[in-house]
Amino acid sequence: MAPRWVCIEHRGTWPHEITQHRDDAVRAFLARASAAGWRPVLVRRPGRRPSDGPIRIFFTDTAPPAPRTTVLHIVDPAELVSIAFPAAGAPLPGEAVTDPMLLVCTHGRRDRCCAVDGRALARAVAATGESDVWESTHLGGHRFAPTALVLPTGYVYGRLDAAGAVAAQKAAGVGEVEPGMCRGRSTWTQPGQVAELAVRAETGLRGADVLRVEHADGDDVTVAATDGRRWVVDVSPISCPGNRPISCGAAALPVTTLHASRVRRVT
Repeated sequence: MAPRWVCIEHRGTWPHEITQHRDDAVRAFLARASAAGWRPVLVRRPGRRPSDGPIRIFFTDTAPPAPRTTVLHIVDPAELVSIAFPAAGAPLPGEAVTDPMLLVCTHGRRDRCCAVDGRALARAVAATGESDVWESTHLGGHRFAPTALVLPTGYVYGRLDAAGAVAAQKAAGVGEVEPGMCRGRSTWTQPGQVAELAVRAETGLRGADVLRVEHADGDDVTVAATDGRRWVVDVSPISCPGNRPISCGAAALPVTTLHASRVRRVT
């Protein structure tokens, strides 16, 4: 669950853990972000291509009905100490970013499949002419590489090809969700993500902000639509057949996943 993200542009080599960043000011900023409930990642343009000018910092609040992204520009990392993290619902610092961003995980020191498949995907999408494409540090879900995150909505995708990634970004540009290979919205808990996608599969709803996860009661998750409809989704863990590696090159282990067994319309 990550309802709010902060992305710091970093054009050099990424450490295995971003909390081990070599710059003291960046490390302190990342620690403050996590403590304030923000999910921090490092980003850069595909191919590590040089980029002159100020360092960009993107802030995103993914919560519907008005997810939003802003950007700040700084010249020196020492300026990070003066940047405050707003509370939920408060205005974000910086200028509004109007186009959706596609962040592709290419964090090779965390997972070599992300390095190989993720970098190839980011470059392929950029080659199509899509402008707001970024490489990103660890997003989670290594075994689904290549993975990507769309901001400001916070929808996460896995096992993407270039066509699927472009479709996800274009859908976000018109306020929709591309259901293919979507793994859920980071705004919600894992059961909430599964429940929301189950309702979308049941109804065909594509609007990014037409659904909200209201609450979870045991295995039951309630999802509400902006038109007043509500559903209760039965979500429970199941064991996947066989063993699977959780990361590229890791040993295969038993895997448990969440499954929506029933979607019930309620009044």
